[in-house]
Amino acid sequence: MATIFSGIQPTGEVHLGNYMGALRHWVELSKKPEHTSYFSIVDCHAFTIPYDAATFPRAVFDAAVAVLAVGLDERATVFVQSDVPQHTELAWYLGCVAPMGELGRMTQFKEKSEQHKTSVGAGLFTYPILMAADILLYKGTLVPVGHDQLQHLEFARDMARHFNHRFKAEVFPEPKPHHLTLRIKGTDGGEKMSKSRGNTIAMLDTPEQVWKKLKGAFTDPQRLTREIPGRPEVCNIYTMHTVVTPEPALTEVVHNGCTTAKIGCGDCKKLLAESLERDLGPVRARANELRAQPGRVLEILNEGGATCRAKATETMREVKEAAGVFGARSRP
Repeated sequence: MATIFSGIQPTGEVHLGNYMGALRHWVELSKKPEHTSYFSIVDCHAFTIPYDAATFPRAVFDAAVAVLAVGLDERATVFVQSDVPQHTELAWYLGCVAPMGELGRMTQFKEKSEQHKTSVGAGLFTYPILMAADILLYKGTLVPVGHDQLQHLEFARDMARHFNHRFKAEVFPEPKPHHLTLRIKGTDGGEKMSKSRGNTIAMLDTPEQVWKKLKGAFTDPQRLTREIPGRPEVCNIYTMHTVVTPEPALTEVVHNGCTTAKIGCGDCKKLLAESLERDLGPVRARANELRAQPGRVLEILNEGGATCRAKATETMREVKEAAGVFGARSRP
């Protein structure tokens, strides 16, 4: 048996990078009967940088709709992080055994503190502690993680070891990574899709919106005219094809057509738009149904929260007993 944990921040539209790089893998992992899966809208993590409090509840709701629309609620527990107060409670206990030096070496802290120089809070520095708490609270053993989060997962493994060693108890297992190697670049050719950079295609965009964004998307920089053979291995459009375009069309039409200049970049983009609609049309339809039934969305999230609070209560009882917290054991 493996316990899966992962989360998504409600800090912008869920885009194709999220869908292809993470959500599809979540679905596949949750299908396995030997897996117990928890997927969270990690709203507390979003507090580390400035956000609009007035629109934030809607952002959380929209992120939940996107996660539910891909079908995760049928196989996993889906919940909102802040509905389970034990996440931040465990973060305190872990923070007390977390070495400052390890936190100071976190690459993402250095990068984000540079981006938000006027508003760097302590939460941005201690972000990895809360992420560790997210995973360890459910005794997660397998975490779907991209390259940019591997350092944080290793920190979570360290936290499990530090806590167990300090209190001489085997409370937490050490979570292992399930590597997510696919990276979808932005439509501008940037290293990844990011709403702040305006280079995304939303997972729930209409076909018209998708095509408008695809038309001007960056491709192979050396293919200046249709007559020049393309290089699929460096083209972001082809990378997306590998996710949503099935064989034999992927090889025979897209790959071979590009490398022999039988099709141009515009043709390749049209084929991708068709594949995306086949793949995401049903997801968008379910999302529309869920938006029309907000009570159903809240019901799923509330049920998920209740399940997680029960599991979290059990874990925190073990944590407190191990740490000798007054009241956790029989009082003198």
